[in-house]
Amino acid sequence: MGEDYFEYRHTVGFEETNLVGNVYYVNYLRWQGRCRELFLKQKAPDVLADVQDDLKLFTLKVDCEFFAEITAFDELSIRMRLAELGRTQLEFSFDYVKVDGDGTETLIARGRQRIACMRGPNTATVPSLIPEALARALEPYTARGRTPVGRAS
Repeated sequence: MGEDYFEYRHTVGFEETNLVGNVYYVNYLRWQGRCRELFLKQKAPDVLADVQDDLKLFTLKVDCEFFAEITAFDELSIRMRLAELGRTQLEFSFDYVKVDGDGTETLIARGRQRIACMRGPNTATVPSLIPEALARALEPYTARGRTPVGRAS
């Protein structure tokens, strides 16, 4: 299990919920960013060093579709896959899966994130080819259409 996605495990905290106790939508987007950061740290440290130099990973588009509510102390598996790899842009898909104590998995949301690689000073950035180290690190995470248990058709 988990061979075609990078996984970020998260326990929902009270500070991530709204007044009625449901998770506030902006946190789903924060978790996408956190998953992407941890991927770079764990699987592509050379690219992380490049980001600290002059590579910029601009987020062009983010979306999230919700299927079920979650609340504080729910256990989540945020599963990132590579949906598309172009020359200067890439797109990730994210499955937000609630994992119960008995191992039951329920897809609660699905998201996407489109990223452009850029280089140069902030006043004059230009598109850049996706670094080879990043492309290699992403190879095992291509989307294969796997659907967790509990997803309504």
